Amino acid sequence: VDIGAKSEIYRIIDELAQKGIGVIVISSELPEIIGTCDRALVMREGHIEGSVGGPGGQPITQENIMALAAGVAA
Repeated sequence: VDIGAKSEIYRIIDELAQKGIGVIVISSELPEIIGTCDRALVMREGHIEGSVGGPGGQPITQENIMALAAGVAA
């Protein structure tokens, strides 16, 4: 997806979220997840290892995501 198309996709996602519509974003690009999502579920070896963000959750940071992905999160 070129940069212009990504920009339009992000705009649409933001518009839907502002209306209270849930949007599922699947990506292996950490900056995309960190910049787009309010909550992220992290998968490891085919199952959900944990989540970051959301009410009361750990912040969505590269470090927290990678700790879950590597299986070293507390």
